[in-house]
Amino acid sequence: MTDKRIDLPQGTLDLLILRTLALEPQHGWAISERIQQMSSEVLLIQQGSLYPALHRLERRGWVKAKWGTSENNRRARYYELTKTGRKQLERETDSWKKLAAAVARIIESV
Repeated sequence: MTDKRIDLPQGTLDLLILRTLALEPQHGWAISERIQQMSSEVLLIQQGSLYPALHRLERRGWVKAKWGTSENNRRARYYELTKTGRKQLERETDSWKKLAAAVARIIESV
């Protein structure tokens, strides 16, 4: 069985987290599950990568967190985008699209 998962290019995890939180506030486990689901199981975000990224985004003011109760009645930190985070999501999305288009042009021309 071939492993269909791939490593994320540096900086991509931040974009994926911001995009996931654009829909609604979520706790860490739900963010990870959503990314895995939306990528058709190709992207598996380990907790050792996810939580440092969430803390980094919080320090930058792009997300804020508050304590709440999860669907299975456990205490969890819920993260949501800030206004600054929404602007950053737009910038990073634009940058990603430009990069992906440039890489695609190079790959297709060779």
